Amino acid sequence: MNVNVSGHHLVVTPAINAYVVEKMDKIRRHFDHVIDLSVVLSVEKLVQKAEVTLHVRGKDMHAEASDDNLYAAIDMLVDKLDRQILRHKDKTRNHAHTSLKHQALAE
Repeated sequence: MNVNVSGHHLVVTPAINAYVVEKMDKIRRHFDHVIDLSVVLSVEKLVQKAEVTLHVRGKDMHAEASDDNLYAAIDMLVDKLDRQILRHKDKTRNHAHTSLKHQALAE
């Protein structure tokens, strides 16, 4: 999994980079087929914003979160992305089981 962390009107320090990579490992625990992960951290006035674009086989997912604290925004972002990943994983798993049932009924 390639993790790219960049900042917009913000300098990404090694501590912030390590925090993002550590939090994104949670995503890898739930879904192993992540190809690419791009995180953009930005500051607009006093609001800290975190955005992520995740590329998995056959689908791109996007999530964003904002808060007064950058670390809280990153935590909310990971929670949103985790819910999306679990929903995607559940859909692909259910679709595979459904197609197997149809094949068994056809025979």
